[in-house]
Amino acid sequence: MKILRMASLTVFLTAGALRSVTAADITTIKLATVAPQGTSLHKALLEMADKWRKSSGGAIALKIFTDGVAGGEARVVSKMRVGEIQAAMLSVEGLTKIDPSISALEDVPMLFHSLEEVSYVREKLRPAIEKKFRDKGFVLLFWGDAGWVHFFSKDAAIDPADMKKTKLWVWSGNVDQEEIMKSAGLHPVSLETADIYLSLKNGLINALPYLPLGALAGQFYVPCPHMLQLNWGPLVGATVINARTWDAFPAAVRNDLLKAAAEAGNEITAKARAENAEAIEAMKKKGLSVHAVTPEVETQWRQFAEAFYPKIRGGMIPAEMFDQVQSLVKEVRASGGIPK
Repeated sequence: MKILRMASLTVFLTAGALRSVTAADITTIKLATVAPQGTSLHKALLEMADKWRKSSGGAIALKIFTDGVAGGEARVVSKMRVGEIQAAMLSVEGLTKIDPSISALEDVPMLFHSLEEVSYVREKLRPAIEKKFRDKGFVLLFWGDAGWVHFFSKDAAIDPADMKKTKLWVWSGNVDQEEIMKSAGLHPVSLETADIYLSLKNGLINALPYLPLGALAGQFYVPCPHMLQLNWGPLVGATVINARTWDAFPAAVRNDLLKAAAEAGNEITAKARAENAEAIEAMKKKGLSVHAVTPEVETQWRQFAEAFYPKIRGGMIPAEMFDQVQSLVKEVRASGGIPK
C-alpha cells in the first residue's frame, strides 16, 4: 500500500488502483478565467478537470469560474497570492501582474507577421519565463494563444486617424499602456472585461481591440458592428497554479496533471485559432461589417504601431526581453521559415 499526501488528504493506492474517496478526501482547486462559459476554452478546461479527477482517483476536483465572475485578471492574481483562488487561465494582461517580462509576447503591436512566429518565440522564451514565475511562487501549467486581436468599433475605423476619434477600451490597471496610447493621440478608457458590454451600450466606450471569438460570445459586435481585419497582435495566455498548491501533490501525480494540462493547451490553441474565423463569419451573418486592410493602410498602421516601440521598451516591457523578442523574430524571418 502506497500513501500519497495531497495537502490535507490521504489517498490509498492498492493493486495499482485508487480506492473510493470520500468528500473529506477531496481537494478542490478553484480555477478562474474571463473566458465565456461554453466556449472551446472553457470546454478544454472541463476536459482537463475530468482528466485530473481520473488521474487522482477522484481526489482532485477542479472547480472552474468563467466569465470573469471571480474578478478581473489583476484581482484574480491577487486572490491567488493569498490562496483564495488556486489557479487561473490568464491572458498576458494578468500574467504581467506576476512578471512583466511576459508582456513581450503580446504587447508589441504588429510585431508578429504570423501565428507560427508567435509560437516559435514563445517556446524559445518558455524556460526562462517559467523560471521567473516559479521564483515568484507560480507554476505554469500550459501555454497557448487564441489567435489575432482585431479592432471592433461603433463606426467604421479604418486607419489610425479614425481610431483617434474613438473611445477605446483598455484593460483596467494597465497605466503604462494608457499613457502610451494617450501620447499617440488615442483616447483609452480603462475597464474590467465584465464592464465592456454595458459600457458599449451606454457610450462610455465605442471601440475595442478584441478576439473575434470573444466578441461573438460577449455580443460586443452588436453595439460595435464594424471590424477592421488588421492583425494588431496575438492574444497569448497561460494557465497557472500557485506553487504552494502544486508542491503539495506527489511528483507522480504532478506528471499526470502536467500531461493533461499540456493537452488542454494544445487543444485551446488549435480550436481558438480556427473558431475565430468561424466567429467572424457568424457575426457577418448577423450584421457585422468587416473592413479589409489595403497595403497602404497597413503601412500606416505599422508606422503608427512602431512609433510606440521606444516607449514600450524599458517601460511596459523590460528592455532585455524586448530586445530578445525582436532578435528571435528576425531569426525566424532570416531563415525563411520556422527554424528547427
